[in-house]
Amino acid sequence: MNDPDEPSDAAVTSRTQRKREALNLQNLGQRLVELDTGDLATVPLTPELAEAIALWKRIRSHEARRRQLQFIGKLMRRIELAPIEEALSRIDGTSAQARYAFHQLEHWRDRLIEEPDALTDYLNEHPQADRQALRHQIARVTKAADEARRKTEARALFRLLRDFEEAERAD
Repeated sequence: MNDPDEPSDAAVTSRTQRKREALNLQNLGQRLVELDTGDLATVPLTPELAEAIALWKRIRSHEARRRQLQFIGKLMRRIELAPIEEALSRIDGTSAQARYAFHQLEHWRDRLIEEPDALTDYLNEHPQADRQALRHQIARVTKAADEARRKTEARALFRLLRDFEEAERAD
């Protein structure tokens, strides 16, 4: 007969599976402890987990850090992981939203270099952008003597556009 104290076959997980899950949680914890303070602030953490991560950052002993990471993994067993994983993928730039934003910046960079009227369009959409800095950087790209210099200046233009976007999001 069925013993109510005995787990059903569906609820039984092998020791290997439990170890694999614990290791996955530790790896997720490792990603969290390696984040800088600004990025970590954007991740939804429980107070207990945030304190455990802060403690890991203060510890210098390798073995103590390893044990603390195991503790972080243990804490993560009790919480919902989806919001944390979503925040990490956004930070890593792997989310669909981050990829879209990156492609939009590339599109604006290319338009600003190739079309003279694109600056007006960009400033209409982003009025907080520094008009003079944009004009100066676009001129540097178009007046670059060789292809290597042009690529360098185009990357600088991209970074300038990204900085404007980040400033806009912060406001």
